[in-house]
Amino acid sequence: MEIIAPLIFTFLTSFVCIRFGKPIAVRLGLVDTPTARKAHTGSIPLVGGISIFIGVLMASMVFIPQSQELNLYLIAAALIVFIGVLDDFYDLPVKPRIVAQILVASMMIFGANLYLDNLGDLFGLGDVRLGMFGTVFTIIAVVGAINAFNMVDGIDGLAGMLSMITFSSLALLLSLSHNQWYLLPVLFIAATLAYLMFNLEWPSSKFKKIFMGDAGSMLIGLTVVWLLVVGTQSEIQAFKPVTALWIIAVPLMDMAAIMVRRIRKGQSPFKPDRDHLHHIFLRAGFSSRQTLALISLIAIFLTLSGVALESFNVPEWIILILFICVFGVYTYAINHIWRLLTLFRRLARSK
Repeated sequence: MEIIAPLIFTFLTSFVCIRFGKPIAVRLGLVDTPTARKAHTGSIPLVGGISIFIGVLMASMVFIPQSQELNLYLIAAALIVFIGVLDDFYDLPVKPRIVAQILVASMMIFGANLYLDNLGDLFGLGDVRLGMFGTVFTIIAVVGAINAFNMVDGIDGLAGMLSMITFSSLALLLSLSHNQWYLLPVLFIAATLAYLMFNLEWPSSKFKKIFMGDAGSMLIGLTVVWLLVVGTQSEIQAFKPVTALWIIAVPLMDMAAIMVRRIRKGQSPFKPDRDHLHHIFLRAGFSSRQTLALISLIAIFLTLSGVALESFNVPEWIILILFICVFGVYTYAINHIWRLLTLFRRLARSK
């Protein structure tokens, strides 16, 4: 019962911000217009990310005990939202975005003293300690997580649904270990639900479409990686570091696979294209809603698998091997998707 009030408060705050923010965004020109890569109709207000942040910010100030760590997170989140809004307005180049993300990672490491030091017993030989390389590894992890969620924000509802799946697992694992950060992912679930009602125009078309923009997807990525570090590096560990791979499996695998393909083509790993998992489903003939449902089901399955492996206390090296196998299957399927689809079509015609 203690989470009901924060849920309702966050949902209503974000909902109201969206309602009042839409016309303001239109007047300011904070809208997403169709391009070769963006096939939506009309100019869509980019107020989702700002509204999610305001809802979480207000609820955090009311319902979460104040601490230096929380305040640093909120400052870092505000900075990443600000950079995201600038990106939504001006389509910033890659370098200033990466610099801002490194700055935010530095706030987490040197301000909140949160960084990846212990990766767990990945090889059955004892815990892997990063020592002096922990800060560098953490910066890479923060930049990676931010861009992973930014990259999956390609069709209606996808970034929101994947984040809700991730935040649900984080809330569960953190609460079971009595970690005080458990309420933050709960607040994000409520705020994201308000956003999804407009983004998916559900349950009625009266909820006119909005997007979260880079401000929202980067905020989600930052928050996810912040909570992953909290959950794996705290004195009372909420879950094993390797379990984090399963919690963000779909965004992580999609980003890794797409960046490898771009590098092989001699392109920048950050160059936008239409080769993400959701694009492949769309080109294969699935509708946007079908693609959203299928990818969400895959994410739920992988996240639940990770939580189950954690719950049954499976050795970390086995969890890692299983994830590598899953990633191998994913990569093979993506690289051979058109060959597989052609085979299925031939089989269908022969019947």
